[in-house]
Amino acid sequence: MGEQGSDAASGEPKKAAKAVKAAKKAAVKKTAETAVEKTAAKKTAAKKAASAAKKTAAENTAAKKTAAKKTAAKKTAAKKAAAVAEAAVEQPQALPAGKPESPAALVRRARRINRELAEVYPYAHPELDFENPFQLLVATVLSAQTTDLRVNQTTPTLFAKYPTPEDLAAANPEEVEEILRPCGFFRAKTKSVIGLSKGLVEQFGGEVPGRLEDLVKLPGVGRKTAFVVLGNAFGRPGITVDTHFQRLVRRWRWTAETDPDKIEAAVGALFPKSDWTDLSHHVIWHGRRMCHARKPACGVCPIAPLCPAYGEGETDPEKARKLLKYEKGGFPGQRLKPPQAYLDAGGKPAPPLGAASGT
Repeated sequence: MGEQGSDAASGEPKKAAKAVKAAKKAAVKKTAETAVEKTAAKKTAAKKAASAAKKTAAENTAAKKTAAKKTAAKKTAAKKAAAVAEAAVEQPQALPAGKPESPAALVRRARRINRELAEVYPYAHPELDFENPFQLLVATVLSAQTTDLRVNQTTPTLFAKYPTPEDLAAANPEEVEEILRPCGFFRAKTKSVIGLSKGLVEQFGGEVPGRLEDLVKLPGVGRKTAFVVLGNAFGRPGITVDTHFQRLVRRWRWTAETDPDKIEAAVGALFPKSDWTDLSHHVIWHGRRMCHARKPACGVCPIAPLCPAYGEGETDPEKARKLLKYEKGGFPGQRLKPPQAYLDAGGKPAPPLGAASGT
């Protein structure tokens, strides 16, 4: 019994020691496993971080490439826009015909056209030679259905022989007809100038009246002729609606009217009254020199960007330049004795009747 108790007693500590030892081993093993797990977790985290960094870098690179593409696209678009703008300056396009122009926009465009023409023709003037209101009145009546040049080549002989209304009123019609033959319609024109001369003598004491209502009472004198005389001999504003004026204001869509009186009213409403006389000169000069009836010189026209009819004529600058007339084309103008400003600007006086005109 005693020995058996002693063996049992000694066995207990051994078991305890083994248990402690096993526990330590388990603890060490667990610690090792935990360390391995932590290391693996760290590696996984590192891998995720590296992957995220790569993804971010790739995204940044893609973003930079996209931004670069957008920048390049913007530059390309800007270059294209600049090229289009440059081409538009070189080759103006006609104003769109679809959308109607507001009254205010029409006024702005019309006045801008007049300003542009004033810069091109700063020396614009009546192209009939005259020294007094009587000569201008007669010359204007004679200019119907012919050129001012032809009238200017004819009137020196007429006024040398009949210098006053009294002289012309008493003239022999056959002699006057012979002088006026180069102007065309010479019989009808002879009747008109002798008749208006008699009217001046009988109604106005041989003086040309300075009022519209008086001028239109004279034979052969309408509103157009009256405004030429009023604006250029008396300094009273008026719009001269001749064939050139009618053609251009319709081309520019200032009005669709065809009756001269209605054209006068419509165009007059677009401008201050003080501009009317010079406006008439600018438009008529442009019609004679560039904006011709059959073949306008669109390619060299200074108001092409403002013109709805751009393209109706020659748009090539070199070809259009060959269509220019008078001083713009290097040829003599319409007056034998033009104002000094016209000569100073490079204009040439017209040749007398019978000489080569060069036009």
